[in-house]
Amino acid sequence: MSDGVPRREGEFRDWLWLACSIAIPLPWIVMHGAETPPAPEVVAALSGVAILGAAFLLSWATELAEKDIPQSLALLVLGLVSVLPEYAVDLSFAIRAAEDPTYAQYAVANMTGANRLLIGLGWASVVLLACRRSRATALNLPPGRTLELRFLLWATLYSFLIPLDGRLSLLDGGLLIALFAAYAFSAARGYSEEIELIGPPARIEARFGDPGRRLCALALFVFAGFAIWVAAEPFAESLVEVGRRTSIDEFLLVQWVAPLASESPEFMIALLFAYRMRGEVGLGALISSKVNQWTLLVGALPIAYCIAAGTLGGLVLTSRQTGELWLTSAQSLFAVLVVADRVFRVWEAVAIAGIFVVQLVFPSSEVRTAFTWLYLVLFVGLLVHSPERRRAMWRLLNPRN
Repeated sequence: MSDGVPRREGEFRDWLWLACSIAIPLPWIVMHGAETPPAPEVVAALSGVAILGAAFLLSWATELAEKDIPQSLALLVLGLVSVLPEYAVDLSFAIRAAEDPTYAQYAVANMTGANRLLIGLGWASVVLLACRRSRATALNLPPGRTLELRFLLWATLYSFLIPLDGRLSLLDGGLLIALFAAYAFSAARGYSEEIELIGPPARIEARFGDPGRRLCALALFVFAGFAIWVAAEPFAESLVEVGRRTSIDEFLLVQWVAPLASESPEFMIALLFAYRMRGEVGLGALISSKVNQWTLLVGALPIAYCIAAGTLGGLVLTSRQTGELWLTSAQSLFAVLVVADRVFRVWEAVAIAGIFVVQLVFPSSEVRTAFTWLYLVLFVGLLVHSPERRRAMWRLLNPRN
């Protein structure tokens, strides 16, 4: 009997977690269409809580989906749904740039900021939390992560070519979207693994069985995706509005404050996995998000702009935007090399986070250029120093491996 009491308490706690996670997005879902919006602080609080609840739901939906589809495909779907806020904000900037050219810089600023946040803050945080929980010095990635790393490397190498003609063109968009399509096709054919569900996913499976579990996973994805969709842009804009009162450069606000808000769902999901001793899944989710942002999101920007503007010219890049793209590409290249051997060490995570944080302190274009060269020098040095990483990079470049 004593064994049954803790079991019932655990079951009650799991169902309560699920109920609360479903309930907390509801106030914002009901309020978001109000004719008179509340103060920015209230919008930030309610929409932020909605995103938090959706993040829990997405993490559980992903675990349920892993029972039926390859993990790479489950992470791809998770990445797409959790990154909806970033798409909503960035595509909105690109479309508005058709009428007001000043918004073009915001689209690039938001995209580059989001991509650098994913690696500098997201990847590093997951590794540090996972290693702390497991008392390990490194996070080991399974062989299945090679797929995401390969496509990330290809997208990164291509990204160095984008600024050369001074614009983000329709050709860039088409090639990057084709690369994402190839990634999605490969992910659908990836490996599956047996996992043991715990917490709310385990309760759902035990209560509803296989058919019910699949329906619940789909329902959670849809509900959480909708909650994120309606909360993301108001959350980002309310934070920007609050930040404007401090007289900070709007380019920097759009580059860092808005992405920090729109990236929060996937950060929360990844950290939840890391806390639950599944750090490799959390990091895999962020790597997948990086791939789809670096391909599908970047590729969609010129297409959205050209459709809205009725032109084939693409988004023109200023010198500042070009510098941000170079820096983002250099960081991505260095990060791929760091994890190419599928071992992400604590000291590497600290180094990546440290370099990223210093960039925030010194936002001038000259300093950003210096950091671009720093990443490239570190890349060359690590490539020369580590035969294992050289072999790993060659395997990533070679699609037959």
